[in-house]
Amino acid sequence: MKDTRFIRNICTIAHIDHGKTTFVDRILELTKSVDPRKMHEQFLDQMDLERERGITIKAQPVKVIYNYDGQDYEINIIDTPGHVDFSYEVSRSMAACEGAVLIVDASQGIEAQTVAHSYLAIENELDIVPVLNKIDLPNANIEESLQQVADLLGVPKQDVLKMSAKTGEGVENVLRAIVEQVRPPKGDPNKPLRALIFDAKYDKYRGVIVYVRIFDGVLKKKDQILIMSTNQKYEVEEIGIFTPTMVPTDSLGPGEVGYVIAGIKEVSEAKVGDTITNALSPTDEPLPGYRDVKPMVYASVFPGLPEYYEELKKSLEKLKLNDWALTFEPTTSPALGFGFRCGFLGLLHMDVVRERLEREFEISVIMTAPNVEYKVLLRNGETIIVNDPAKFPEEDQIEKVYEPYVKLSIITPTDYMGNILTHLQNERRATLQHTENAGKNRIIMYFKAPLAEIISDFFDKLKAMSRGYASMDYEMMGFEESEIVKLTILVNREPVDALSTLVHKSKAYTVAKKLVDKLAELIPRHQFEIPIQAKASGRIIARADIKALRKDVLAKCYGGDVTRKMKLLEKQKEGKKKLREIGQVSIPQEAFLAILKIGQEEK
Repeated sequence: MKDTRFIRNICTIAHIDHGKTTFVDRILELTKSVDPRKMHEQFLDQMDLERERGITIKAQPVKVIYNYDGQDYEINIIDTPGHVDFSYEVSRSMAACEGAVLIVDASQGIEAQTVAHSYLAIENELDIVPVLNKIDLPNANIEESLQQVADLLGVPKQDVLKMSAKTGEGVENVLRAIVEQVRPPKGDPNKPLRALIFDAKYDKYRGVIVYVRIFDGVLKKKDQILIMSTNQKYEVEEIGIFTPTMVPTDSLGPGEVGYVIAGIKEVSEAKVGDTITNALSPTDEPLPGYRDVKPMVYASVFPGLPEYYEELKKSLEKLKLNDWALTFEPTTSPALGFGFRCGFLGLLHMDVVRERLEREFEISVIMTAPNVEYKVLLRNGETIIVNDPAKFPEEDQIEKVYEPYVKLSIITPTDYMGNILTHLQNERRATLQHTENAGKNRIIMYFKAPLAEIISDFFDKLKAMSRGYASMDYEMMGFEESEIVKLTILVNREPVDALSTLVHKSKAYTVAKKLVDKLAELIPRHQFEIPIQAKASGRIIARADIKALRKDVLAKCYGGDVTRKMKLLEKQKEGKKKLREIGQVSIPQEAFLAILKIGQEEK
């Protein structure tokens, strides 16, 4: 059995694009863990989507062997995402580790996610190795960034390591610091098996592959295992480690990170955060799991063609195994048929799920506009939770509506403070709570803001206003009373619930006008005139018309007097009246996406 004194388990944490994945690339090269011919940039970003966007979406484990003063050390690294939407991946990774490498970009300094992840690591009692990255850049502000990291963690400035993950300078020093400063894992191989499921993925040939960290006991091939929350028993078919490819081994002991294949067919049977134990000699105490992640944004997903409903359901189930923050339940829409109401952590998360459905499962989907969760107090005293505009009660039934508010923290250079402050107060209904100094020419602003205003395009807008220097993080505060109205879109006088949205009363007319104009552009012309109307608070507040497509009925009329032409035109007029009464308007997929674009243009 491996001696746990020579094992180190760490995760990499940082703000988005501060160099975590590049740092792991250099470690893989330095420890010769990957064949140089197979090595490529962002090696641990397995998805095409991750490499295209230059972001990490999934936490990815890898085991390397590092020789320190003649002794081989096994270092298990979990590379984590940095975007605010994927914070849950970071918290899960921390539960499987004893240490964390905190990476800060020398040209950007401390950013919002750096602060959030640092506090999370301190809460989890991890040994933190602070590192300043990108010291080779000409605009690197090394001294000031060192001071910021030292102030954040309360450590001497000289304890912060310096490196360039791109060139490899200083990476070896970080590896030495991991061995010296991170405590080895504790665990007794003679105790009953306790293994934490920190991730999982679905393989169509092998079923569910579970990623585990062993805390106590030993896991071997052919062992009978028990998943504690479901009480389901399985026989282990294969266990192994990540190098970073999956390599089978004979056993996994305390402190080790690896994978388990045990013929688990159903996605719901391997819950992330669950404990695996030995079925013949089970443990009494499961490991503390994770708190359930609460979705922030809701949208409905419908298959491009109704017959793919079952396929969409299976795809979402498989995706949920790999993405525990995704929630979904069946829904139906008169316009789009059967689909699912899904919960996401933010707009990037929603966009990633849509792309993964289309790429990995080859399913074309229609997504409705995103909404947050509202609390509605009805006149009969009942309180209901509404995350779907179609289920928003009629105005005469509502006593009060409460919307979710967040504590928004923004770190920005002082030059951009005025623009950000004006935009948030005028456009986003936010109020400034207080400000703090964050070092030379940098400031932290704390706002109270409605979640609905932050989840749309605010992240992109913030980057544009600050030329990429500002960063943000937010946490839920609770619900507050607000004037929310339902904006119902009527196409040819018929309400289309999939185009409905919930907006603040002050923005209802602006959004309505832009939306009807946009839909008038996107919906193709028919043989009859189509009115597009927006209704709020019981009245029509905006309208746009799609002119009828004129068919030239006189083309076949050769000669004859004017009465013959008039007769043909009258006949056409009568036909159009009938068409209008019974005509079905075909609405293209782009129209359903228009509401997303309106939200972005309008702000």
